Amino acid sequence: MGLPKVSIVIPSYKPGHFEQCLRSAIGQTYLNTEILVSDNCPTEEIREICAKFPSVLYQRNSVVSTENVMSSLFGAKGVYIKPLFDDDLLHPFAVEKMVAVMEQQKDVELVFSRSAQINAANVRTEDRRPFQQSGMITGRDLIRMMTLNFRNYVGEFSTIMFRRDKLWKLGSRGMVSYGSKNFSVGLIDVAFYFSLVRDSSAYYIDDELSYFRYDLAAGSNSNPAANPDFGWVAADWIELLIEGVQQQFISNDEFFDAQHHVERFMHSFGVFPEVRQVEAKYRQLCSTLRSA
Repeated sequence: MGLPKVSIVIPSYKPGHFEQCLRSAIGQTYLNTEILVSDNCPTEEIREICAKFPSVLYQRNSVVSTENVMSSLFGAKGVYIKPLFDDDLLHPFAVEKMVAVMEQQKDVELVFSRSAQINAANVRTEDRRPFQQSGMITGRDLIRMMTLNFRNYVGEFSTIMFRRDKLWKLGSRGMVSYGSKNFSVGLIDVAFYFSLVRDSSAYYIDDELSYFRYDLAAGSNSNPAANPDFGWVAADWIELLIEGVQQQFISNDEFFDAQHHVERFMHSFGVFPEVRQVEAKYRQLCSTLRSA
């Protein structure tokens, strides 16, 4: 039996570090990959870079942001999908090690790994190691851990691999939704991870397999000043807590114990109207649970 195909999918907009990103995908030790680039750059720079590498599957995409990510993922033909953002990098063994887990652990729907943060000069600025050893974690435990701590232990899309058939089972609506809430503007990555693993498991590899670029000059979305939707990102952590209670992943006692996280968010990000909006929803749920 041959090696299963892996689609390395690169939704792209920023050309500054794109060639380094693309070369890290091309340089994988795993031998059966397709590399798909979905180009939403306002200039021709990304197209010109891709033209240097005939094996790269290139498409021009008129949609932006979340829609560019979604449409590019649904264009993948591999058994497994490895997303990669346009200024991040992969370790040469990333795909090989992730496929090995997927092939051995058939109930795992999401693989993620240790990673590092780098700056514009490719200098490491932070070690991103959420756990101290490799291993399986149930979807329920991962959801509870992230929700109660208001923390994305998985990381960005560049850190993960998942199964293509699960993407198609979820569909475009399921990819951006969790419970009754659509997260397409804010924490789309976290909502997608929750949807992938809620009835299955995830696996963490304690090897540094990807590099997330935090470059304020490039307008990183993790920078509140550069991300017009940052208010939704902050508010969505509270929304996830509310959804966790409603879906009975989080107990009422745990919901109230997490109040310090909520109050911290209110204090830090209350300037955003999206946070003030979800605060009213949160206060109402608090009142309902106390009177029940």
